[in-house]
Amino acid sequence: MKKQPAQWLLSAASVGVAGLILTQSYGTAVADTGTEGFVQTPEQKITTRQVAALLDRSHYLNQPLDSEMGSEILSMYIDNLDPNHTLFLQSDVDEFEKKYASEFGNRLKRGDLSAGIDIFERYRKRSNEYFDMATRMLKTDLDLTSDETIILDREKLEHFKTKKAQRDYWARQLKFQLISISLGKESEKGKEQIFLDNPDITRGQDLVRDDQRTPSEILLNRLSRQQGQMSRLKDDEIMETVLNTAMLTYDPHSNYYAPIQATELQIQSSLQLEGIGVSIRPDRKNPDYTRIVTLVDGGPAAKTGQIKPNDLIIGIAEDGKTMTDVVGWSTREIVGLIRGKRGTSVTLKVRQPNTPEASARTITVVRDIIEQEESGVTHRIVEVQRPNIDDTPQRIGVLEIPSFYLNYRARRNGEDYRSVSVDTEKAIKALNKENIDGLVVDLRNNPGGSLDEVAKMLGLFIKGGPLVQIRDNRGNVQVYRDDDGGKQLYDGKVVVLTNLASASASEIFAAAIQDYGRGLVVGSTTTGKGSAQIQLDNLALGSATLTQRKFYRITGGSTQNKGVVPDVELVNIYDDATFGERAQKKALPWDTIKTAAYKPEGKFSSDTLATLNQQSKIRQQQNPQFVYLSTLNDIRDMDDEKKPIDLDINSRRAKMELIEQRSLQAENKRLIATGKGPYANWDTYQAAMDAKFEERSKMKVDERPQLPEDEAFISEAAYLMLSADPKATPSPKEKLQATIEP
Repeated sequence: MKKQPAQWLLSAASVGVAGLILTQSYGTAVADTGTEGFVQTPEQKITTRQVAALLDRSHYLNQPLDSEMGSEILSMYIDNLDPNHTLFLQSDVDEFEKKYASEFGNRLKRGDLSAGIDIFERYRKRSNEYFDMATRMLKTDLDLTSDETIILDREKLEHFKTKKAQRDYWARQLKFQLISISLGKESEKGKEQIFLDNPDITRGQDLVRDDQRTPSEILLNRLSRQQGQMSRLKDDEIMETVLNTAMLTYDPHSNYYAPIQATELQIQSSLQLEGIGVSIRPDRKNPDYTRIVTLVDGGPAAKTGQIKPNDLIIGIAEDGKTMTDVVGWSTREIVGLIRGKRGTSVTLKVRQPNTPEASARTITVVRDIIEQEESGVTHRIVEVQRPNIDDTPQRIGVLEIPSFYLNYRARRNGEDYRSVSVDTEKAIKALNKENIDGLVVDLRNNPGGSLDEVAKMLGLFIKGGPLVQIRDNRGNVQVYRDDDGGKQLYDGKVVVLTNLASASASEIFAAAIQDYGRGLVVGSTTTGKGSAQIQLDNLALGSATLTQRKFYRITGGSTQNKGVVPDVELVNIYDDATFGERAQKKALPWDTIKTAAYKPEGKFSSDTLATLNQQSKIRQQQNPQFVYLSTLNDIRDMDDEKKPIDLDINSRRAKMELIEQRSLQAENKRLIATGKGPYANWDTYQAAMDAKFEERSKMKVDERPQLPEDEAFISEAAYLMLSADPKATPSPKEKLQATIEP
């Protein structure tokens, strides 16, 4: 394997995931921070100039920080502070553009943050106006049965032109929040009554929270938290909002971290962080919510099997304490609750986006020292028997690759270290001894990792040749190759399983397997994170990541933005509109470079792939697990935040009950189809799920049964692999070509 001189950051987030990754959004209301007295220190001026110089000269785009780019940064800054266009008036935006648009970039080059601070001050002023109005309104009896409507997602809509229109929206926003909280409490009360009436369903666990607060009290508490969060901001953190926005205007994976954030990242890199092992960031659609982005391989959260990427954190309860509502909290404050001493527990209340509040799951996690490679590659054998095809079950190996991990520090210090390629090699040797009939490589929810490691991994499957191309910001192309003389540890049938949370290094692996015709890629189109970042720790204050390279397949097409499109599509469990590179602002575009010279090991004809897709579609329509997941997708799409939503609690209750009814029907249909008894009602179903999740979270990973909906993907991937032949009968066109050639 050809060695390369540098290690690049290839995870879905632009920094490693050894612990809790923090990215702060100030898209919430603010209190009086005293930033009018913010006088830049010499170090802050130097840092601003350094960041501006990096963007001006060293970013992959080679886009100078000129007046046009400065104007884009200004617009991005305004949108980051007010993503829903509800705080700044249009007159505010017009004023800022007139005063600062043409000079915003030059100000940053000079180290001058005054324009950003001025805008932040107006944001603080408008936010305080909202707080004053909200506090007054919440002390009165609001009519929650009006005929009004509200559009929640205003990202593409204009700012309000008048204060009257703005305040009218604020009033409707408060009513919507009160209705949501009221209905959530009703559902929670119903579920807890099931626990009280049927104590056996709790499986011996105390799952009754009994929150006695009124909806108004809960909402006032949220707003108070938002005020407090901003009142504690330091000048460096306000600087961070400006500089991080400048970097995000170039691409989503270039970031600036203020000193407090930089220290956090250094703690993470030590691999000795005590917590639960998740990366979090504010939700793009609604920054009041915090979204779980990735889980650390082997971390406590991943071990529960119940916390998923894309989950929204709704509540947190520290060991033995009352559940705290954390909607509206900053990521830093949420981390303060999640992190704690090893051996202590923390309970998270989470739910998937666009699902009923009552579908939230409560999971208790025991904090531990997070070792990034603690879990690593796992392998097992499943038996698959295709109906009317296989007389005897086929023995299929399953390789589950949680990330392309490598302990850089141990390797650099000459110590023994774990890596994904070494662990995979051991697993394949063990599976080879079992005489497996094929191999499923499961890359679902794999956020990426080391470029060296993914290259070594591919060398175990491919005879030889180029693996991935990388172009830098000067146009130089470097090719990673497998030059081991044709060695191939595994030469049998293989299929790679991906989903929308498969990112970066995962996409490199899947693309190479696909391009060489070495095996099928099945599942969902991947994230589309086809860029690499360098870590910069030499700034006057804080640190940064900067995008400087981009990946390309050996065929010449980038994995950026488009991702890897599977040969056969399976049900997509994630929302494309909110997840993946294509949902990010300022994502780098897809493009192509020259094809690298390579020799395919096989080729799936277009006729073969068409047949496989047709057969798989029929199976998915008949498989109870896939039917269930598809139905959940349809239910998720019932709410469109870009369309008007009724502000009548009775109408909203009826809509929620319809969603609950359809969700329960989907679950019961699946249970009956698999020979199990249905749930009597929604509350019983939700109570049983809470108890089940809590029980599973306390089981060891190797003792925890596989979830049937997850195993359906493994089985279907195996069916497709066994049905496919990379040297399948050629199409008529290919036959003609073969006849013509000597």
